[in-house]
This record gives sequence, C-alpha cells and structure tokens, in this order.
Amino acid sequence: MTSKDYDPAAEGAETDFTRRMSYGDYLHLDALLGAQHPISDAHDEMLFIIQHQTSELWMRLAVHELSAARRAIAQDQVPPAMKMLARMSRIFEQLNSAWDVLRTMTPSEYTQFRSRLGQSSGFQSFQYRQIEYLLGNRNHAMLKPHAHEPAVIRLLEAELATPSLYDEVLRLAARSGLAMPATVLSRDVRQTHLCDEGVIEAWRQVYQAPETNWTLYELAEKLVDFEDYFRRWRFNHVTTVERVIGFKRGTGGTGGVSYLKRMLEVELFPELWRVRTIL
Repeated sequence: MTSKDYDPAAEGAETDFTRRMSYGDYLHLDALLGAQHPISDAHDEMLFIIQHQTSELWMRLAVHELSAARRAIAQDQVPPAMKMLARMSRIFEQLNSAWDVLRTMTPSEYTQFRSRLGQSSGFQSFQYRQIEYLLGNRNHAMLKPHAHEPAVIRLLEAELATPSLYDEVLRLAARSGLAMPATVLSRDVRQTHLCDEGVIEAWRQVYQAPETNWTLYELAEKLVDFEDYFRRWRFNHVTTVERVIGFKRGTGGTGGVSYLKRMLEVELFPELWRVRTIL
C-alpha cells in the first residue's frame, strides 16, 4: 500500500454499508456462494457443481424470457417478443460456452467422484423440462422424475395446459391472415405439435413474399436462430458426455450418449425447417 493507491471514496464512492444495501446484499451472494457442497475430496467436483448451477441460473432466465415472449405474442406485441427471442439465442450461447469449461475435466478426474452422485442426473432438471414444454416438446413421460415434488408437478402440468410458444406463433399467423389449418389451431395443446403440410404451406407464403409478411418473416427467423443455438447446445452436451464417460450409462439410468443422441432428432419448429426445401 502506498500513498498513490487509488481510493474510490475520494471521488465520492460509498464505502460504508453498515446501514445500506451493498452489492453482495442485492445479489444474496452469501446464499449463492454458499450453495456449493462437494460430497467428495475430488478437486474437479467444484467445477462440476458450478457448471450445473450456473446452467440452472441461465435456464431460470430462459424461462423468464420465453414466458414473456409467449405472452407478448398472444397479445400481438411482436417487437418486444422478438427482442426476447434474440436474447434467448445469446442465453444459449452462454450455455454452450459452459460445455467448453466442463470438457477440461478428464475421464479419470470425473471417476473420482461420479459414484457419489447416486441417481442424480441432468435430465431430472425441472427447469429444462419447463423450457422443453414451453417450446412445445411435450413428453408426458418426463413428468415421472418429478413425481416426488408436488409443487414441480403442478408447475409442469400448468405448462402442459398452456399453449406453447410455437402454438401462439401459429395463432398469431392466423390472426394476421395466413390460412392455418383448423386442426392445428384447435388441437390439444397438451400434446406435442406434429409437422403439418398446411402449416408448411402457410410459411411458404411468408418466405416467398417477405416484403408483405415482414413481421411474421422476421419472427420466424428469430425462432430458427434460437433453435439453431438450442440444437448446438444439445450437440455439445452429447460430445461432452461422450468425451468424459464414453458410452457408459448415465447416472440417472438413461443410455447416456445414446439417450442424448435421440434428443438431437427433436424439432421444435418443424415447419420452419421444412419450408426451406420447397422455396
């Protein structure tokens, strides 16, 4: 310490927080930084915990943004929804980067604590399931891992009973004058939307004349951009798991890599990808 050391208080910065809210108070850093509880002596378990906890925080924001985007679209407020969807792409860019850090953990390092994880597994994340349901992938079998948590089941059941983001986009397109199949608009929203030729045709009209359907055209591209990032996240998940555990079964009992590869085949907005073939 020297007399030339910078003192922020000299410029008026507040340094006494005995009666004021500090940075740590606002962010509840005591709870946040006290939430890492390794159950082994393995050095890399801290990385494993923090990677998954930070991913859950990003997913918390993803649920917030997707829910708001869906409400906005249902109210014909498309510009705010597009801003939220653009943010979703950036969120999943962050989630993708997290795999880069986790991949620095080698198989031998993971085996030092893997057996201590019991049956806990990422596929049991209720927030990830909520995101899938919000986006329209409504696999009811995935409610089972949450049967022991009534509050979570109520949350996910409520999500299943609500039109997905893509459902609301298709309804918006119909309100905007596109001929959407009545069977699609009136379908049981608890079920996963399946690719429909009538919806492909509707999107074809948008893509062939974007100048007269600009709002829907831009919204469609925001959805495709987001799903692009979402697919990359799934792919990086697969490659990270294969790199660290090979083809072992997952801790939660899934097939591990084989299970994750099946997830790569899921399409969230199928017609927006298929329409490109007929343009």
